[in-house]
Amino acid sequence: MRAVVVDDIQKFRKNLIQDLTDYCPHIEVVGEADGVISAAKKINTLKPDVVFLDIQINEGTAFDLLGVLGEINFKIIFTTASDEFAIKAFKISAIDYLLKPIDIDELKLAVAKLKRGNEDNYELLQSNIKEEKKFNKRLALHSQDKIEIIEIGNIIRCESNVNYTQFFLKDSTKMLVTKTLKEYDKMLTEYGFYRVHQSHLVNIHYIKEYVKIDGGYLKMKDGASIPISTRKKSSVLKLLQGVV
Repeated sequence: MRAVVVDDIQKFRKNLIQDLTDYCPHIEVVGEADGVISAAKKINTLKPDVVFLDIQINEGTAFDLLGVLGEINFKIIFTTASDEFAIKAFKISAIDYLLKPIDIDELKLAVAKLKRGNEDNYELLQSNIKEEKKFNKRLALHSQDKIEIIEIGNIIRCESNVNYTQFFLKDSTKMLVTKTLKEYDKMLTEYGFYRVHQSHLVNIHYIKEYVKIDGGYLKMKDGASIPISTRKKSSVLKLLQGVV
């Protein structure tokens, strides 16, 4: 695969190119660039199969570059520094990224994934980065046969199903997704979700009532009854006191 490395820091470009040469022999780096203008020229001329693309580059951002290019007919592996803001957007958008300084094992894994041919949600990623903290942020859900984009605000609850997660949506549809509940717990906590039980993650905006009998459970607006683990009861009560 032919690759172009785009980063505004020469040292990083040099190190990444050397790592690709040493550990990913089937990747041939055919060019490098430090900004939007130079990268657009390189990509249009060299027509690479993959671009290693930093988020912040000279003359703008990675998305300014993608806007200039228009049609994206190559794979992208994003690179970023320790930017918690961007990392959350990558995870929610189901986009692979490499965190600087780049770990060799992570680099090899990202390169290996290039062969999968999955749909790339670059527009979704850009939207999520721009709309951080908004309730209508969108999430890419991977099922066995498709990738569906949904608004986080339309998720009522999630239920563990061994190594899968069952999503229950506002329109009464359900989706079985190929990731564990633990992974979505980490992604969705800051968007109003709370794991009330080992097997249940709920959107607190859709809680209808807390029932104290039978050990205590939640009634959701979709009619579901969700158990609360013993160790979570006090924290759930405190949480509900602050829900408007």
